[in-house]
Amino acid sequence: MTSALRPAATTEAVKRPDRWLALSVLVLAVLLVAVDATVLGLATPYISEDLQPSGTQLLWIGDVYSFVIAGLLVSMGSLGDRIGRKRILLAGATAFGLISVLNAYATTPELMIAARALLGVAGATLMPATLALIRNLFQDPRERSLAVGIWGATASAGTAVGPIVGGFLLEHFWWGSVFLINLPVMVALVLVGIRTLPESRTPNPGPWDLVSVVLSLVGMIGIVYAVKEAATHGFTWAALATGLLGAAALHSFIRRQLALPAPLLDMRLFRDRGFSGAVLADLLTILGLSGLVFFLSQYLQLVQGRGPFEAGLAELPAAVGAVAAGLIAGRAARRFSVRSVVSGGLAAIGLALAALTTITQSTGYPLLGAALLTVGVGAGFSFTVTADVILSSVPKDQAGSASAVSETAYELGAALGIAVLGSIVTGVYRGFPAPPGTPTAAHDSLGGAVEAANHLPSATGEALLSSAREAFVDGLTLAAGAGAAVLLATATAAWFLLRGQRL
Repeated sequence: MTSALRPAATTEAVKRPDRWLALSVLVLAVLLVAVDATVLGLATPYISEDLQPSGTQLLWIGDVYSFVIAGLLVSMGSLGDRIGRKRILLAGATAFGLISVLNAYATTPELMIAARALLGVAGATLMPATLALIRNLFQDPRERSLAVGIWGATASAGTAVGPIVGGFLLEHFWWGSVFLINLPVMVALVLVGIRTLPESRTPNPGPWDLVSVVLSLVGMIGIVYAVKEAATHGFTWAALATGLLGAAALHSFIRRQLALPAPLLDMRLFRDRGFSGAVLADLLTILGLSGLVFFLSQYLQLVQGRGPFEAGLAELPAAVGAVAAGLIAGRAARRFSVRSVVSGGLAAIGLALAALTTITQSTGYPLLGAALLTVGVGAGFSFTVTADVILSSVPKDQAGSASAVSETAYELGAALGIAVLGSIVTGVYRGFPAPPGTPTAAHDSLGGAVEAANHLPSATGEALLSSAREAFVDGLTLAAGAGAAVLLATATAAWFLLRGQRL
């Protein structure tokens, strides 16, 4: 698959005086996805109280979006190459906003899971198109590094805006309101994008291979689901069969891509060591972070008793650090080296996660704030530079494929992180000793324990909460330790895989 602009369009894209205004539309799409991801974590305690999902359903609410988006990113990136990246970006943004309404008004755990899955379908159309359009709009390496930095900084800003705005809404309205904030962003994106974004598509893309689409979807979802089930319930025949089905589907997908004259994904991209190293670093980094981030809002609210708005402000240092680091990451990589910036950033995240293994129910904010700031700075440096490496490692006519692979690594890492590290938290939590008469739902999630405690005698309720919170923190620190090990190992691997890589 290729993603080239026509020659005339390429010249126009390079010289367009409004390319920075066009970039503002692309980063709005990133903001849309980032805000949605962060408000979900903040709203989880309220969703647990209202919809009363089981522990497994709660994990599905958190990770089904990533399952679907990871399975469809390559296919949607290829579809954008064929029908036009501007067209699929605007259509996907419109669908994303409308499906957010369905998320807001979900009345059962099953409906919420379905709504998150549909949102994943819409989200899969957004990210590959944004990076591919940046690659085509900005041909100069320095301009492209700055554009990618702004793109990444906006995603980080979204992680700050989401909790703060979401926290304010949760304190004044019902939990569904946090999903409705996607609507004004979607409206602005579509209205400005229609006027400023240049259309681009592959001139002769070949047919959109539906067999490859199905193989990609079945393969990604099958493997991630198997990992999730094995981490939650142990190795069962069902998990093994699902994993083998997913592996067989991915194997068939790869063989088919190598045989097709116009594949959905050009597998030869992985021959470039810098490209493969950057993709692997992104996947493992997100894996090490996602499970912890998913439960951090619950720790701040349900363990430390902070309100949702205060919890959102407490997470602000991570976004501030990521924005600041992202804007200077490209310059730092050119002055020092790509591998120094990426490995250093990943090591910083790993050390910050290691520090979080010491937290207790009463840990003061200075430690939490410092750790979050360090995570943000490290992520800002590493993610911005790896995104630039991925785009610069391939010809412009393969930017669509490269973008899809990059985003697939993010989403697959998020799904695996929530599945594996989230299951560690859940597994440790479920074993806490509960007072007699405690409802079964209290062992499914910390939100369930809080709800159960409200209906028990005062002394019994306090004992239940104390035991549940202690178990939750134990699980969280164990997940932080596992995440730290993953990040430090990834930093070491990146040092060797990105040797000699330049922007």
